[in-house]
Formats: sequence, structure tokens, C-alpha cells
Amino acid sequence: MQYNLENHIMTEAEKQMVCSWKYPDEYALYNLPSYEEMKEQKIGFMNPASAKNYYSFYDQDTYVGFVNILEEAEEVFIGIGTNPDCCSKGYGQQMLKIAYDISKELYPAKPLYLEVRDWNKRAVRCYEKAGFEIDGSPYELETNIGLGTFYRMIRK
Repeated sequence: MQYNLENHIMTEAEKQMVCSWKYPDEYALYNLPSYEEMKEQKIGFMNPASAKNYYSFYDQDTYVGFVNILEEAEEVFIGIGTNPDCCSKGYGQQMLKIAYDISKELYPAKPLYLEVRDWNKRAVRCYEKAGFEIDGSPYELETNIGLGTFYRMIRK
């Protein structure tokens, strides 16, 4: 399905909403700490140095998710968060396609990459539909919630 998504830099109110999102079952590991905890620790979108990298997406009045577009030395990292009520509806792939366009406008010579847990087949399918492809074998990565096995996915 094709949506007419609008986007802008993430606001404080949206940051609070994202911190309240609760994912079910095995996806619960994507639940964020409280807004107050993130603000106190200055992590993720609560880090003032990276706040400009976060874009919120709306389908009319529905806040469907956000992306993080982070320039690195040789490439651009893309992170994504989808409202749990909007998962599996095509929003993720459309947000990533728009993030690709934004990234190419800001950093035209740099390819994009993201990292996804190897068991998250739903996300892998979404990212593939958005033009990303798995780059190499799965690898172990230490995160703020522990060790996980990830795929690196790229889009040139």
C-alpha cells in the first residue's frame, strides 16, 4: 500500500510518545526506557547532539514512526522505529525509502546501512522491500540490552 507520509524533525512530544510504545512478545526488547530515563542519560534521540538526525512520520493524524539518519565517516547509518499499531502495514518500507531520499540529499556520495537482529524476519522483509540487501554473514554485536546476532544490510 502506498501512503502519503509527511515528515519533520522529531519533537519533544513525539519523543514522549515513542517512549510509551510497547511492542508485544519477542519484539518487547525494542521497548525503550522511560522518557525521563532517556532524558537523564541523554541516550538515543534524547542526546542533544543527535536530535537533528531524527525524523518523525505521519499518515494524516497517525504518528507511524521515525528514522534516525546518522552520518559516519564512510557511510550513513539508518535506524527505524515503527509505532507498534502500524507494524506490518507497509509504513516501515515507505519511511525507509523517504529516509534514503533525505540521506542522498544530505550525503549524496555515501551509501546507507542498517543493522537488524537475524531472527527479525518481519524487519528483514521490510528492509528488502525498501531496497536494502544483506551484506555478509550474521555477526555478534553488544547492545545496551545485551549481546545479539545481527545482519548488516546496505543500500547504495
